[in-house]
Amino acid sequence: MIIKPINGKHPQIPSDCFIAENATIVGDVVIGNHCSIWFNAVIRGDVHYIKMGNKVNVQDGAVIHATYQTSPTNIGNNVSIGHNAIVHGCTIHDNVLIGMGSIVMDDCVVESNSIIAAGAVVTKNTHVESGSIYAGVPAKKVKEISKGLIEGEINRIAENYVKYSSWFK
Repeated sequence: MIIKPINGKHPQIPSDCFIAENATIVGDVVIGNHCSIWFNAVIRGDVHYIKMGNKVNVQDGAVIHATYQTSPTNIGNNVSIGHNAIVHGCTIHDNVLIGMGSIVMDDCVVESNSIIAAGAVVTKNTHVESGSIYAGVPAKKVKEISKGLIEGEINRIAENYVKYSSWFK
């Protein structure tokens, strides 16, 4: 794994997190408890800060970055960032699933209990309403989320990744 300071800012990673051997975490990055950063994931806090809550999983190949001096990245609790997703200079609230291969651009806000579908592109300044599913290019609201999806997908995936990471520790 590559964990290194940039401009005097060191990543802060609790000991209960799983960091894959080839993950990269650099600069002004603060990670919460029970997080997992998977193979080939990159969290690059070189141009602005990146803050993550508890029980966040950043799956294989995902990239989290920010925009210099203007757009930091804030990620809440119980968030799953799918394989090869890009989360850039935005705010993701609690209990969110960012689907595989999706892109969330600068200054977006994804409110709690939401799903960004696989392959969606959430363009700059989009505000994703709480309890909704956004899909497509550009991403648009496609439906309201059900309680079943919150439990069956958002919470299940976050809990599963805590379990999976225990296999690697």
